[in-house]
Amino acid sequence: MDDTNETFLATHWPFPCDPSIFEFPGKNPGEDPGIEPENDPIVGGKPVGGDTSMGFPFPEDPIKMPSVQVVLILAYSTIIVLGVLGNSLVIYVIYRFKTLRTVTNFFIANLAVADLLVNTLCLPFTLVYTLQGEWKFGGALCFLLPYAQCLAVHVSTVTLNVIALDRHRCIVYHLETRMRKDVCFGVIALTWVLSAILASPLAIFREYGSFTLEPGHTIQVCTEKWPGKSTDGTVYSISMLILQYFLPLSIISFAYARIWSKLRAHVSPAETVVSTSSAMSERHRRRRKTTKMLVTMVVVFAVSWLPFHAFQLATDIDSAVLDMQYFRLLYTVFHVVAMCSTFANPLLYGWMNRNYRAAFLAVFKCCRGGENRRGGRLDSIHPVGGAGGGGGGGRVKKIVIETQDTVSTHLNATDV
Repeated sequence: MDDTNETFLATHWPFPCDPSIFEFPGKNPGEDPGIEPENDPIVGGKPVGGDTSMGFPFPEDPIKMPSVQVVLILAYSTIIVLGVLGNSLVIYVIYRFKTLRTVTNFFIANLAVADLLVNTLCLPFTLVYTLQGEWKFGGALCFLLPYAQCLAVHVSTVTLNVIALDRHRCIVYHLETRMRKDVCFGVIALTWVLSAILASPLAIFREYGSFTLEPGHTIQVCTEKWPGKSTDGTVYSISMLILQYFLPLSIISFAYARIWSKLRAHVSPAETVVSTSSAMSERHRRRRKTTKMLVTMVVVFAVSWLPFHAFQLATDIDSAVLDMQYFRLLYTVFHVVAMCSTFANPLLYGWMNRNYRAAFLAVFKCCRGGENRRGGRLDSIHPVGGAGGGGGGGRVKKIVIETQDTVSTHLNATDV
């Protein structure tokens, strides 16, 4: 960038919902009354701050091409629809059927709530902002949305860790006593409190203002405003990269590696009792299937977010990446890939877990029956042998739908 084409860049990395990196040529940001020179994130045309959330479209920006915008609208709309429907369905079936009200499923419901938060408070605004290149949502949402978006990502990563550690406790150390529900709800509340604290800088160190493109043409911007050194934003960005991705994945990988090793060895003291070998074998099989599903969830999360975080890390290390012509397009594509994780989990539940598969089927049949016949009603899943909601050992005989055929299944409350 030469001196005659100085650039204003406002950046925001830590939360995943503002993929727009807008470059705005031909303007010295120090001349704008809404952006003071000492607060400008560019020194000599190079970014030294840590925020890439707000900015402005530059010439030949691929995102301004109509064909690219159509693709982005379709991509984001698909993710939003699938995410809202899928995660809402997961929450509903856990609420609807007592047999699904286990500790692990409560944590899964917490994941679904966090993903719903991203689908509703993140993606619609991100799409509009990406296409228009200007913050048009007002000052209040400038502080609220980045905070809510970062909060949801933290809740997801912390909850995945909690699920892994809880199963590690039960399987590796042969602890048959499940976590009590009141303790489970306390842990869920704690995940939100911890996530709220970690996300709080995005609500505190923020500024809503205007930027003058040319005389008579001013647009609104929403930027991070860090006190002290200009590197504070970069330090926070890298810290969040570690806390949101590398550290959680390290803990989860360690926990599931030990779980998988224990399940492969299949050396529980209780399993040496011949009279119960068949029951233990069935229980062991269920645990392996559930662990496979949970590991797959983590793999999908890790793979979905890897390109986004790798690109973010490259930008933090070398700010010259910001000068790439296709920077915004690459950033947006990686963001779309990352957001696919918000609807992937419900698909995994339906594919890999028979409890969820049967519950989803029951809901679909109930809805279809309600359209075709009057008085359609879905009975709850009926446990045989007194299975409770806390993950007891009773088996489920069937799901009864009065207006449809009986859906036979072999669900078990301990499957998840």
